[in-house]
Amino acid sequence: MFFEYPHLLWLLAVPALLVVHYICLEVFGRRPHMRVSCDAPWLEGGPSVANVLRHVPFVLRIAALSLIVVCIARPRSSSEMERIDTEGIDIVIAMDVSTSMLARDFSPDRISAAKDIAIEFIAQRPSDRMGIVVFAGESYTQCPLTTDRATLINLMKEVQTDLIEDGTAIGNGLATAVARMKDSDARSRVVILLTDGVNNRGEISPETAAAIAGTYGIRVYTIGVGANGMAPYPVMTPWGVDVQNMQVELDEELLGSIAEQTGGRYFRATDNTKLSEIYAEISKMEKTRTTIDSFPVYKELFEKYAIAALICILLELLLKVFIKKLP
Repeated sequence: MFFEYPHLLWLLAVPALLVVHYICLEVFGRRPHMRVSCDAPWLEGGPSVANVLRHVPFVLRIAALSLIVVCIARPRSSSEMERIDTEGIDIVIAMDVSTSMLARDFSPDRISAAKDIAIEFIAQRPSDRMGIVVFAGESYTQCPLTTDRATLINLMKEVQTDLIEDGTAIGNGLATAVARMKDSDARSRVVILLTDGVNNRGEISPETAAAIAGTYGIRVYTIGVGANGMAPYPVMTPWGVDVQNMQVELDEELLGSIAEQTGGRYFRATDNTKLSEIYAEISKMEKTRTTIDSFPVYKELFEKYAIAALICILLELLLKVFIKKLP
């Protein structure tokens, strides 16, 4: 606590002088008296209640005056507050949802692992606008750029295979992601492109989509998903679903070229842990700019002193009435 006008506390000398004046009057002042032959009756009975209480109103008056002086000196308290201004990043996650993403070299499979780790990434970046694009034989926007984390996470959970025609249209997926943020004025715009296959569908070639992204200054981080060599795929047979090992086909050269052309970086994810590490590394590279402005917040404290002064004044008035009625 501190006082806004500490020099006014010198006014506390006034009640102090009044106390001195009161004591002097009580001790040395002229008071009514009478002569008696013996003071034994008064000494035996001790001081009367009225004699003691007559000083209390003065004490209350001095207390009220002192509290009023404290009030006009304006007692206050302060605490430091921080205003945080963030300049976020626009990020679109373009995810492959072709049936090959059902391969079980990830736990429980590629598509589930990719969704779970992407949700963790989304939750860790509250200041950024993020969106979701899915692609297979064609592409569409699952969620436009938004800061609504709950909606974004719920829509990510709904991503699955078999929603659109099968295939791997990497160019279409990247072009759709670029279209979602080409008009953004964010200081940094990023596409995280995740796929496990080779481009075999789509009207737009991956090279063309990468060139468009580079024109708009959009960085593309590409992630190739899949274990090296063979991977277990669920295959429908007349007797039900059978898991068979099949050759992994991944165009790493194309993904590396897209990343290099746009100023991004290519990553290879071979399991859940590696994919999680890739997202963590991307998060470190794409940091949100934060400005912290500290400022004091003041709280006025005069109210409790004013209430105490009012109580003292009311008690003084009540006591004066009470003392007059004493015998």
